[in-house]
Amino acid sequence: MTAVSQANAQLQQANAANLDAHSSEFLVFSLGDEEYAVDILKVQEIRGYENVTRIANAPDFIKGVTNLRGVIVPIVDLRIKFHLANIEYGGQTVVIVVNVGDRVVGIVVDGVSDVMTLTPDQIKPAPEFGVTMSSDYLSGLGSLEDRMLVLVDIDKLLTSEEMALVDKTTH
Repeated sequence: MTAVSQANAQLQQANAANLDAHSSEFLVFSLGDEEYAVDILKVQEIRGYENVTRIANAPDFIKGVTNLRGVIVPIVDLRIKFHLANIEYGGQTVVIVVNVGDRVVGIVVDGVSDVMTLTPDQIKPAPEFGVTMSSDYLSGLGSLEDRMLVLVDIDKLLTSEEMALVDKTTH
């Protein structure tokens, strides 16, 4: 190997390492026909959907709670939260267990597809919808070839006043 090709190889490795330092990994999940993604660092585990214990007077998107190895975990159905129609539980329905602050919360989704790495230039700002729809919990839109991912800021979603599942002061 010549000195030039060696230097090019080292430069490529350095660029790749730099790219990795600025890239973010997201867990991609589906809700209806749309693909969403959440920061992989927030995900504790993925579980199959199991029946939960209902809590009286809870909002309809809070399905109830479950006992996860001694920890009582609230289960939020994002399909109801995002006002999607035809909410059916099937073999692909899963619960993504996430960590927000010092709280563990489960979110019900239609399915999980993959883990995707996005660079900053692949992430576009979330659109503003005005007063008809809050986009505070959207951290942006990820575009990769022919796919468009709605990036959900799980911290903002679960600390919003209407959710009130996690105390805002824990961040």
